[in-house]
Amino acid sequence: KAVENVIKVGLAVGANIANFTEFDRKNYFYPDIPKAYQISQYKFPIVSGGKLKGIDITRVHLEEDTATSKHDKGFSLVDFNRAGVPLMELVTEPVIHSSKEAGDFGRELQILLRYLGVSEANMDKGQMRVELNISISEDPNVLGTKVEVKNINSFRAMERAAEYEIIRMTELLDAGKGNEIVQETRGWDENKQSTFSQRSKENANDYRYFPDPD
Repeated sequence: KAVENVIKVGLAVGANIANFTEFDRKNYFYPDIPKAYQISQYKFPIVSGGKLKGIDITRVHLEEDTATSKHDKGFSLVDFNRAGVPLMELVTEPVIHSSKEAGDFGRELQILLRYLGVSEANMDKGQMRVELNISISEDPNVLGTKVEVKNINSFRAMERAAEYEIIRMTELLDAGKGNEIVQETRGWDENKQSTFSQRSKENANDYRYFPDPD
């Protein structure tokens, strides 16, 4: 059923539906995935291409959801109740140039998912989440160092996180040598209205993808 739902989304955005697809193991250790790998898709996603609200889509694939980490003062808790549940991930091309454009795309996607009946897509219930990949560069033809802000649970928070990161990264570049932007994963603190560093960001080869034997 999850595969059928991803194909529905692919057809709705005018994408290419694969004749062959496979699942891969994405290898990494983090408290929310203690078996040290996540079942995902790498070379052969179910859906590739397509367009929504004028934004080019790279791929739509299936992977297993992880557990949920919750942090408090001095300790963290991990909730495994949703771990292993099929999760659809949609990735866009790097063609979004403002926080408003990103918010508009996210809201349009939410409407589409509800119309197709593949998800209720309620962000406050964790049925839809947003992850930002942001880079800035003085050369419009060259992408800068990428920073990812993960697991944002509202479109307004996504827009604020994008605006915050653009300012933070611009100030780093303006400060000159010794203040380079670091490729990393960051989180969004709603209370402080700012992002914070979580871990250094891996590249695809760091994940050691290989076809899942099961």
